[in-house]
Amino acid sequence: MRSNDGVLGRTVTREVSNYFSVPILMVQKIWRRAIETVHNTGTVDVSHRRSINCGRKRILIEPHQVTDIPLHKRTTLRSMAIAMNVSLTTLFRRKKEGFIRRHTNSIKPHLKEDNLKGRLQFCISMLDKHTIPHEPKFVDMYNMVHIDEKWFYMTKKTENYYLLPTEEEPLRTCQSKNYIGKVMFLAAMARPRFDEEGTEIFSGKIGIFPFVTMEPAKRRSKNREAGTLELKAATSVKREDIKACLIEKVLPVIHEKWPIEDRGKTIFIQQDNARTHIECGDKDFQEVASSNGFDIQLMCQPPNSPDLNILDLGFFSAIQSLQHKECPKTIEDLVRAVEESFENYSTEKSKAEKKILIVEELEREKKKKEEKSIVVEIVFSQESA
Repeated sequence: MRSNDGVLGRTVTREVSNYFSVPILMVQKIWRRAIETVHNTGTVDVSHRRSINCGRKRILIEPHQVTDIPLHKRTTLRSMAIAMNVSLTTLFRRKKEGFIRRHTNSIKPHLKEDNLKGRLQFCISMLDKHTIPHEPKFVDMYNMVHIDEKWFYMTKKTENYYLLPTEEEPLRTCQSKNYIGKVMFLAAMARPRFDEEGTEIFSGKIGIFPFVTMEPAKRRSKNREAGTLELKAATSVKREDIKACLIEKVLPVIHEKWPIEDRGKTIFIQQDNARTHIECGDKDFQEVASSNGFDIQLMCQPPNSPDLNILDLGFFSAIQSLQHKECPKTIEDLVRAVEESFENYSTEKSKAEKKILIVEELEREKKKKEEKSIVVEIVFSQESA
């Protein structure tokens, strides 16, 4: 249709190639065959000249061939190909077609029956009692403060850089890769609040507090004289350190930053079950927590349940990714980088993470068939109570 007395224009071949998404050589080959058949037979015939059942046959893989192989032999395509007695190329093509998929599996803590009951009871306790049983909804959890500790390191063992071909590779050194400088922080985070127009009212960021001390230098060096006060990171954090941080740092900041309209309500500080954490009924803590008209109480999340804490769920990873963009050389630089990353983290992201925390956990628990009887026992025990 685009030819003029059997002659094509300069760009026609390329236009047809782009239109049908085929190579330009294929278009030229078909056109030559059409001209040739017209001269020989008077008709146009561009059908292929292959015989019946020609070419290499497709190797079919049935689903049961994959499921019959143990998982430990399906860690790589090469080992899987050997176990299935097929070529590596065939498996790679099936992967591109979507017949098989790559899955990264992480090991999970083993949950006993008491752990399963505790997790379910925790999720049920987050339901609004006024919406049960017709339209159960979760409480807003605005009165929850999550706390947890984490080590932040000066740098990572391996780092990726983009360099020019002629640029020299950077040299990073330390005395031991197993003893990279680090500081432990205690972070406290609540759910942020926004008004109807989307304006931030309360960021939910209580604070992130390092476990460091000021100590005089024992020896003289080129950087400072002996006796100069230096910032030193705590090598270990004990229960007394956690207790002092809560009483002297966390509680005063809550008293200062907490929204005025909710100061008469009970505030729960959720912690995990680490041995270094103080007990929920600690007298010294309760004395300070109940001052200034506040009612602050400690609560523990279920054992072996780090996914029920917003900090372990993703907040620490986000803070660490921001902190690694800096290049701290000293303890002071590391503390400053972590604190700035904490303050610069978007409250919009933390709002979404907090909202789906309990919902995702309850959905995962519902999918486990072995827990159906446990759900029935909890419901019956609550009704009898």
